[in-house]
Amino acid sequence: MTPVTSSGITAADETHLERAVALARDARDSGDEPFGSLLVTPGGEVLEAVNNIVTAADPTGHAETNLVRLAGRLDPAVRAGSVLYTSTEPCAMCAGAIYWSGIGRIVFALSSEQLGAMIGKPALRLSSREVFERGARPIVIDGPAALRSATEVHAGFWN
Repeated sequence: MTPVTSSGITAADETHLERAVALARDARDSGDEPFGSLLVTPGGEVLEAVNNIVTAADPTGHAETNLVRLAGRLDPAVRAGSVLYTSTEPCAMCAGAIYWSGIGRIVFALSSEQLGAMIGKPALRLSSREVFERGARPIVIDGPAALRSATEVHAGFWN
C-alpha cells in the first residue's frame, strides 16, 4: 500500500476550486449533475470538464473521467506534475481513472460524505483516499475545502 499524503490547501488552490464549482454550476444549468473539474499543468495549461452523464447519455461521463480523457494527450511527466481540482471528492470510478492517468495531486471541495448527507444516501461507500491507498504509486490528495459555493451548487438539485 502506498501512503496518501497531503500538502495543505492554499489560496491558489481555493481559486481553482471555485472555478471547478463554477463548472459544476454550468453542468447543472445544462441539465446534468452538478460536478466540475479542471487540471492545471506545471506549465500553467488548464483543461476543464463537466459532468455530462445526462446530456451525453453516458453513465461514465463524470467530470473527472471526462477530464482524464482530455489529459490523456499530455505527456505522462506533465500529468504527474499536474493538479486535478474538483468540486466534489472523486467517486471510486473516477479515483481509479485518476490513479491510472498518473496525475500527481487531487484537491477537492465537497467530500463524498458531505454529498451523501445532502442527498440522503452515499452513492458508493468507498472514499477516493481508500482507492489511492491501494495503489503502488504515491499520490497527494487534499480536501475537503470549506467552500460555501460547493454546497450551494447542489442545493435543491437532489430533491
